[in-house]
Amino acid sequence: MAMWKELLKEGVKRVRDFENSRTLPVTRLPRLGLALGGGFARGVAHVGVMRVLEQEGIHISCIAGISVGALIAATYASGAPLESIADRACRTTFRDFARWHLSRYGLASNDRLEGYLYEFCGKRRIEELKIPLAIATTDLLSGHSVYFTKGETGPALRASCAYPGLFEPVEIDGHVLVDGFVGTPVPVDAARVLGAEVVIAVYLGMGTAKEKPRNMVEILWRSFSIMQNNSLRDIYDRCDVVIEPDVSSFMWDDFHRGRELVAAGEAAARAALPKIRSLMLPRGFPTVDEKTGIKFKLAPPTSPLP
Repeated sequence: MAMWKELLKEGVKRVRDFENSRTLPVTRLPRLGLALGGGFARGVAHVGVMRVLEQEGIHISCIAGISVGALIAATYASGAPLESIADRACRTTFRDFARWHLSRYGLASNDRLEGYLYEFCGKRRIEELKIPLAIATTDLLSGHSVYFTKGETGPALRASCAYPGLFEPVEIDGHVLVDGFVGTPVPVDAARVLGAEVVIAVYLGMGTAKEKPRNMVEILWRSFSIMQNNSLRDIYDRCDVVIEPDVSSFMWDDFHRGRELVAAGEAAARAALPKIRSLMLPRGFPTVDEKTGIKFKLAPPTSPLP
């Protein structure tokens, strides 16, 4: 009888030890999410930021992008080398991704953007890419940001790059979608949705303009950039690091100055390295959701936004 009591006691102890082990935090590196803002040609600076992270061995777990940031994010998530992305960007012209098409909804169509993207990743779906990706857009009907984390890459990218007034909106699943920057200047929340525990936001602000706008496109671009600058304060509160490359001297169509833009991104990223390194240290993370008791696979999930 005493033997059975001891066996029962030992069994209860093992069960309790097992349950306790499920709730102990696991020590690991945090999952790093990169959130890339828009900026037309200025987006080439994103390549410089990512190049520095690669050189320093800082692993990007997931990536989110708006407009040109979404294009850079999608090509990188496909596995394309950064050098190839930079080379193609330097040879880009307006006709590569758009064509003038006057309508009641815009001055041009960006339907050629899908072919531009497929040069790097083919017709793969978002969920088939090598790095988890979120493409941020804005729904004109609800006024909310819409994040695409699965589905066809091309249409979602076109929607994210549908600059209001210039490009026609893109309709997907009942949403009338335009450029993601209308909802937020940098898709920090989209990176959180993917499970990022540390988020680096890359913002390509306009800075102070030294010359008058040359045409209607520049008037639109500068007007929206001012709106973005005024809403940036909220981004600082919601991310861990904000990198702001000095791109104030570049125009929206300065793709031919791609190498300079890459260098601007590199310089800004290197200046932010001490803070990034301080955040990317092993730490304890919970293994079980305290509310549901469900064990996490990689990181605590984040509820999607409306």
